[in-house]
Amino acid sequence: MKFHSASERILLTLWVGGMWTVGYVVAPTLFGVLDDRQLAGFIAGHIFTTMSYIGLVCGGLLLLSNLYRAGIKHKTNYILVLMLVLIAIGQFFLQPMMAELKAQGLVEGSAAAANFGKLHGVSSILFMITSISGLILVIKPSK
Repeated sequence: MKFHSASERILLTLWVGGMWTVGYVVAPTLFGVLDDRQLAGFIAGHIFTTMSYIGLVCGGLLLLSNLYRAGIKHKTNYILVLMLVLIAIGQFFLQPMMAELKAQGLVEGSAAAANFGKLHGVSSILFMITSISGLILVIKPSK
């Protein structure tokens, strides 16, 4: 799964490094430092959205490059497609649903709050799968 050109390595570093930094350093820090959980969630949500778009661009470019260079059946393509699909599900399906629930007002113990929690859990699992998949691309050599 080796990326050959400097531009491919930069794209992968920007995408995967950004994902790990935001997901496992920035977001927990926001919730640990800010007393206002809504503000922390608001800021984290915007940062995650930015990372989703960075991921879609970087991942799309990496996929196109790898398709050109290695062909359609190369195993790296499957990982890249998985990551892109998971990002798209999170950004264009789960996030709008969560935003709608937040717009209705989340009262602790309400059905809306419970649904938000479930969607957030699914979103977190998809993010974890995506970030681990990215790590595989970074550390596993090409065969």
